Amino acid sequence: MDKKELLMDYVNAIYQNINAGTQSIEDILPKIEDDAFKKEVAEIQSDYQALGKECELFAKSEKIEGFKGNNWFEKMRMWMSVNMSTMTDHSNRKIAELLLFGTFMGYVTCVKDASDHKNISKELDEILEKLKTYERQSMEKLFKYLD
Repeated sequence: MDKKELLMDYVNAIYQNINAGTQSIEDILPKIEDDAFKKEVAEIQSDYQALGKECELFAKSEKIEGFKGNNWFEKMRMWMSVNMSTMTDHSNRKIAELLLFGTFMGYVTCVKDASDHKNISKELDEILEKLKTYERQSMEKLFKYLD
């Protein structure tokens, strides 16, 4: 692969991870009844969106075309998972648990992406590191809702 293809692969991997978090939260926000919890989850989504913008700006600056988020199948899978999991239980605890599982999966994906894309772009490494840090912080925020 040439440099541009490597950059496109890396930025897409990060963006798809971010997009999965954003989409999951979008699907789950209407199910949250507790205003304080809803506000906290909305703030988490806002942080994901800001990182997504960083990826978009990076792709634009590098003239990367074909930049894409998750496909419709992945979006449908996430929507179905959220709706099936919260069909009978809308509690903060259940929703926090779902968000924690997703956030942890996103963190694991970050670790794998860092390994798979070594020495490609320091800028993307920094965005990925922000995502990892952010996901750790999000998990800490969500743990308190398991009580």
